[in-house]
Amino acid sequence: MPDSPSLDSTTASDVPRPRRSCLAVPGSNPRFLHKAKGLDADQVFLDLEDACAPSAKPGARKNIVAALTDGGWGNKIRAVRVNDWTTKWTYQDVIEVVEGAGADLDCIMLPKVQTPEHIVALDLLLTQIETEHGLEVGRIGIEAQIENALGLINVNAIAAASPRVETIIFGPADFMASINMKSLVVGEQPPGYDVGDAYHHILMSILMAARAHDKQAIDGPYLQVRDTDGFSRVAGRSAALGFDGKWALHPDQIDIANDVFSPRQEDYDHAENILDAYDWYTSDAGGAKGAAMLGEEMIDEASRKMALVISAKGRAAGMSRTDRWEPPSS
Repeated sequence: MPDSPSLDSTTASDVPRPRRSCLAVPGSNPRFLHKAKGLDADQVFLDLEDACAPSAKPGARKNIVAALTDGGWGNKIRAVRVNDWTTKWTYQDVIEVVEGAGADLDCIMLPKVQTPEHIVALDLLLTQIETEHGLEVGRIGIEAQIENALGLINVNAIAAASPRVETIIFGPADFMASINMKSLVVGEQPPGYDVGDAYHHILMSILMAARAHDKQAIDGPYLQVRDTDGFSRVAGRSAALGFDGKWALHPDQIDIANDVFSPRQEDYDHAENILDAYDWYTSDAGGAKGAAMLGEEMIDEASRKMALVISAKGRAAGMSRTDRWEPPSS
C-alpha cells in the first residue's frame, strides 16, 4: 500500500480520502445494508462485532459479501469490522469476507487492538488471502480500534506495525469500562469531573500516534443518537484537536459529522489565499520574500504549513473557493 500523501501536496487528487463521517451498519440487517448505500457518509463500515449477536455472525458474513459485491456504494470507503483476536470468530470473518468480496473492500477494521502483534497477524492473514486469490497484495487497509488501557499504551507501536494501517480509532465505550470510568453515558464527561476533559489524554495520544505515522485519527461513537446537539458538541471537541472524523450510529449524525470535520468556508478560502500569496511572494516576480503581508496578517513558511492542513481538509471534502487572492498590480 502506498505511503500516505504529504501535506505539501497541493492537488486534490493527492489528499487522503475523507473520513469525516464513518457510518456503522449491522451486518445482520440486509435492509440497513442496502439503505446505507444511499446515505452521504464518507465511509461505511459493515459490522460483524458488537452489532451482531453470536448466532447471527455467520449469516452476517454472507450478507456483507452480498452487499459489497452487489455494488452501488459510489465513492464511499467500504470497511468491515471483524471480531477481535480474543474471540473464536476473527479468522473466519476475515477469510470469508476477503475471499468473497476482497476486490470490493477497502479496509478491515480490527477492534480491541492491544499490541502491534494483533496488526501483524491480520496483515499476514490478508497477505495470504490476497496471494491465493490473485488480489493486489497490500491494497486492503487496516483500521485499528483502541479500546482499552493496554492498547493506548501501545498505540504508537500499533500505528507503526504495518503499512496497511490507515486509521487509529478511539472506541470510547469499551475503553471507559476497561479503566473503570464512573459513567454510563458514552462520550460525555463522567459525573464529578467538573474541570477539563476526561478524554483529552486519550484523544491526544491517539492523535499523536496517528500523525507521527501519517495515519488518520477517528473519534468513536456518541450513543445518544437522538441528541444531535450533544453529538455536534462532542464531535467539535475532537475536530478542534485535529481528528479527521467521527463514527455515526444514525443517519441523523452523518451531515453533522460532515460539517463539523470540514473547514468553515471562510477558513478554507483564507487557507487557499495564504498558499497563493506565499507562492507568489516567494517567487522572483513577488520579490523572493521569506515573509510578506496578506492584508493585515504576516505570512511565512509556518503560515504555509498551517494553511496546507486546512486546504487539504477542504479539498478532500470537495469544497470550492468563494474568494480568490490576486497579486498586487505592478
